[in-house]
Amino acid sequence: MVLEPGDIRRIITPAAPVTREKMRADIAKMLHEDPEEIAGGDSLIDLGLDSMRAMNLVLMWSEGGLDLEFSEFAEDPTLDGWWALVDARQKARGG
Repeated sequence: MVLEPGDIRRIITPAAPVTREKMRADIAKMLHEDPEEIAGGDSLIDLGLDSMRAMNLVLMWSEGGLDLEFSEFAEDPTLDGWWALVDARQKARGG
């Protein structure tokens, strides 16, 4: 029997669902800002978020078993865009 890369899945106990406010707080902490300073449509790049920090956030949010791809987050680097991705993944997972 040969295992293909697509056959390998992480076995992780699902964490509590990621909320939009948790994402806002996590982003703010990474930027050393108050969460209230980050609006949904603000460019996180313009606010100072670099790719390494963004990748750390995506990894942190995926630790609970969400299948998140960094490249998708790069397409719309805003809280609104990122929340749409996470929310869709959580709904698809049933969380």
